[in-house]
Amino acid sequence: MMPRRVTLTFDNGPTPGITERVLDILKREGIRSTFFVIGRNLVDPAAASLARNAHAAGHWIGNHTFSHSVSFGDRPTPEFAAHEIESAQDLIAELSHPNKLFRPYGNSGVIGPHLFSRAAIACLLANAYQTVLWNSVPGDWKDQAGWVERCVAQVLESDWSVVVLHDVAQGCLPHLPELIQRLNNLGVVYEQEFPESVILTRAGKKVNLLPTYVSD
Repeated sequence: MMPRRVTLTFDNGPTPGITERVLDILKREGIRSTFFVIGRNLVDPAAASLARNAHAAGHWIGNHTFSHSVSFGDRPTPEFAAHEIESAQDLIAELSHPNKLFRPYGNSGVIGPHLFSRAAIACLLANAYQTVLWNSVPGDWKDQAGWVERCVAQVLESDWSVVVLHDVAQGCLPHLPELIQRLNNLGVVYEQEFPESVILTRAGKKVNLLPTYVSD
C-alpha cells in the first residue's frame, strides 16, 4: 500500500511574528511547502522580507489575490480581476514560481461558483497562471481546539491531501508541531507538488476547471 501524500500550504501571510516561526518548524521537519501570499501584505517591508526568506528556504511563493476581500464571482468585472491577480503578482515579482501559482479567495475554503468570474478565468489563462485549489480545509483560523483532529481525519480520507493552513494570528502556528507529529505517525510522505485534481489552469490552458466554479 502506498503511503498517503500530503502537500501543506499556507495562506494569507506573510505575517511578521508568525511566518518566521512557521518557517522554523518546517525547516526542522524538512518540509517544503507553498505560501500563497496576499499581495497587499507585501507592501510592508517586514512581510516582504519574510516572503524572500521563505523563497530562499526552498518554499514556493504563490499569489492569493491582492486584497483577499471579495470573491471574483461577487465582483465579476475585468478591472477587478486584473487588479486582484496582476497587482499581487507584480509585488511577488522575482519570488514567483515559474508556473505562476495562483489560488483564489475562497471565503472560508468553500468551493463553488463564487470562486471565479469569466473575466478572472480569462486573465489567468491569458497570463499563464497555474491555478491551484485544495481538498483539505481543517479550519485552523476558527477552531484551535479541533482543527488538528479534523485535518488528520481529512488526510485519512484521501490518497493525496492539499491542506490549507494559515500563517496568520489565530492560525495554525500553536498546533502546527502537533499536526506534523500526527502526520509523521501516519507515515505520510510530504510533497511540494500538487495532484492534478486540484489544478484548474496551467500554461494558458484549462485542466480541471468545472463550470460550477464560475459564477457567470
